[in-house]
Amino acid sequence: MCSAADARAAKSLLEVTAYLHGQSRLSDVQASQPLTTGQAQDSADLADVRGQAQARRALEIAAAGAHNLLFIGPPGTGKTMLASRLPGILPPMEEEEALVAASVSSIAGQSADWQKQWRVRPFRAPHHTASGVALVGGGTVPRPGEISLAHGGVLFLDELPEYSRKVLDVLREPLESGRIVISRASRSITFPSRFQLIAAMNPCPCGYFGDASGRCRCSSEQIRRYQGQTSGPLLDRIDLHVEVPPMPPALLQQAPPGESSATVQQRVIAARQRQLDRQGCTNAALSGNQRDEVCRLTIEDQNWLMTAIEHLQLSARGFHRILKIARTIADLDGAEQIGRAHLMEAMGYRTLDRYLQS
Repeated sequence: MCSAADARAAKSLLEVTAYLHGQSRLSDVQASQPLTTGQAQDSADLADVRGQAQARRALEIAAAGAHNLLFIGPPGTGKTMLASRLPGILPPMEEEEALVAASVSSIAGQSADWQKQWRVRPFRAPHHTASGVALVGGGTVPRPGEISLAHGGVLFLDELPEYSRKVLDVLREPLESGRIVISRASRSITFPSRFQLIAAMNPCPCGYFGDASGRCRCSSEQIRRYQGQTSGPLLDRIDLHVEVPPMPPALLQQAPPGESSATVQQRVIAARQRQLDRQGCTNAALSGNQRDEVCRLTIEDQNWLMTAIEHLQLSARGFHRILKIARTIADLDGAEQIGRAHLMEAMGYRTLDRYLQS
C-alpha cells in the first residue's frame, strides 16, 4: 500500500540488527504497481435515475459542498437509489484518505476487496435496527462501527425516524469532529469517522402524507409523533431538506436519461477545488467568521433574503444554512459572488423546516 518506498526484506530481527550495524545486506523489495482507482457501487450511475430533477440537483449540491442531505418522500420514489449514486459523483479519495479507509476496513476484518475499492468513497447503509455498538463501534475488544467504515465516504440512514433517538444522538460528536472516541476501563481508542450523512424518511407512518391520491389515513397526532421521533440536534446538522415526490409511471417512461455520474462529478470536482483554493475547506465546514467573509451579499440581496426568512419563519440557523448552500450553488456556476438566483434556489432546499416542525 506504499506507492513509493525504499523497502528491504529480512527474515528475522537479527538480520535487521546486523543490517543497521552495517554487518550484512538485505535484499531489495520491488515496489508494487500503483493501484488503480476502483469503481463506485459496481458502476451505479446517476443516469439510471429518471425524473426527480430537484433531488438530482440537490445530490450534486451536496456532493460539491459536502453538505448533509435529507430526502423526504413516500416509498418507491427513488430515495435509496439516489443516495447510492452519491459516491460516484464525489471527488476520488486522495491517497492518504484511501490509506486511512483501508486501515479501518482491515481493523474491522473487511479488507478482502480493498484493492477493488481503492480510492472509492465507501457507502454504508446500516439497518435501522442496528445497535449503538454496530453503528459507532465498541465491544470488549473495540472495533470500528459503521460510521468509521464510512470514513471519507457516505453514511446512509434510511427510514430515519425508525432509528433509536439515543443511537442518533451519538452521531452528533463525529459529525462535528470527524472522529469517535470509544472509552473502556483501561484505555480509550479513537477511530476516524469523517463521513457525509445522507438520510431518508417517509413523511408519515404510512408514507403517503401529502400524496394527491389521498391514500394517507394517518391522524395529525400520528404524523406529529412520527416526525418528532427524529433527533432535533441531528436535523440541525443537515443542510439540505428535499422532497422526493411520487412520479406517475407514464412520466417516468417518457423522462429522458439524466446526466451521467462522470459528467456531474467533473462539475463537483471543479466546485470543490474552488472552495479549497478560497478558504481551505468545504462550504459545509465553514466557520462563522469564514461564512461571513465568503458569503457576502449585496445590500439589496441581503434585504431581500431577510424579508423572505421572516415570511417563511425560518430560524437563524436556517438563514446560515441557506448562505452555505447558496455559496455552493455559486461555486457550481463558477461565480465569485452569490447572486439572487443562487439564494432563491438555496431557499428551495430549506422550506421543509416548517414542514418537519409542524
